[in-house]
Amino acid sequence: MRTLRAFFNDALREATQGSTAYHAWMGVLTFLMCCGAWAYSVQLREGLIVTGLHDHVSWGFYISNFTFLVGVAAAAVILVMPTYVLKDHDFHSAVLIGEAMAVAALIMAISFVVVDVGGPARLWHLLPVVGRINFPRSLLAWDILVLNGYLALNVGVPFYLLYSHWQGREADKRYYVPVVLLSIAWAVSLHLVTAFLYAGLPARPFWNSSLLGPRFLATAFTAGPALMILVLTLIRRFGGYPVAHETIQKLSVVVTVAAQICVVMTISELFVEFYRNTHHGQSARYLFFGIGEKRALVPWIWSSIALIATATGLLTLHHLRAKKAVLYSACVMLFVGILIEKGIGTIIPGFIPEPWGKIHEYSPTWVELTVALGIWALGAFVFTVLAKVAIPIEMGLLREANSALHSTVSPTPQPAANPAAPTPE
Repeated sequence: MRTLRAFFNDALREATQGSTAYHAWMGVLTFLMCCGAWAYSVQLREGLIVTGLHDHVSWGFYISNFTFLVGVAAAAVILVMPTYVLKDHDFHSAVLIGEAMAVAALIMAISFVVVDVGGPARLWHLLPVVGRINFPRSLLAWDILVLNGYLALNVGVPFYLLYSHWQGREADKRYYVPVVLLSIAWAVSLHLVTAFLYAGLPARPFWNSSLLGPRFLATAFTAGPALMILVLTLIRRFGGYPVAHETIQKLSVVVTVAAQICVVMTISELFVEFYRNTHHGQSARYLFFGIGEKRALVPWIWSSIALIATATGLLTLHHLRAKKAVLYSACVMLFVGILIEKGIGTIIPGFIPEPWGKIHEYSPTWVELTVALGIWALGAFVFTVLAKVAIPIEMGLLREANSALHSTVSPTPQPAANPAAPTPE
């Protein structure tokens, strides 16, 4: 227990120390989180009436972000599998950063669910023993289990690895490799369950597609690694962490292939929606072309398609993908494009038109936007803290032998002091 306490004290000390730029960054994130908390207090006081949600569109901006972030969290498997299963050493230096990103994404995803239900008091029925979550009949119950289970896996394994490295020893593979293998399967099931949550609603034909699950995985393995490339590049440049160039190159290939699969699946779904003019295609027509004067989502979806298509075309050409400026720009375009397409372009059209054919449009209010901004800041805050602690441990700069608390708790015997020698500071 003393050693564990020393580890947490070292981690806390490392997370609270840094350069002026580091403290400025954390200060900005804290300010944004406070703004989000204030907006959420308005929602708690006034109710969901302050959001753009209504009886006809009951899932909006919050659930759109939730859906996207679940994919970002699942994408950590792109680093985990090559490192622990395929023994690819190029990914070894980046795997803990990827898992930290997964933890931050999962915390954000769960937070968006909490704010979407209106208030934490409404979640009591999800608690074990106290409430009933209708498992296994309810897909929502499955989603809750896979979310929290994946979060536990992505916290447990990195903690064990970092704790072992902090102690100056290698982690025992017998303890963590089976859990890693479980997390790989769990990551795939995590996003499939989220897709089944939508595809299993027969009254929403826009989601009734057998491609929804595979397309969710394809978009996850596009946007997630694209974000990893950007984050790893920033960490390598400003954090001094030695991320191998081969890691970035291999991730760029993963992003390219996944983006190409996304484009093919999108074309396939568009053909099914528009080749036959059926009633089930009303939501797709509203999304892409609008119905009458109702065209709120049209600029968003076409902007998303333009970003994804342009980025995929740039990455497909090897000589362009090898250029850093092109790679980083394409990653930004893919991340933003999929955020729009997978969130706003997938969730909201599922409710428009309603089953009776009426069109009730939805637009997020300032409360939703501010709360969402606060949650994204929370995720960035969590990731920054985790990376700030993990990097010095992985680089060998933070060890138990150098722990001030540990040396106080378990002092090393010292020779008798020499009165003539200067007193050490």
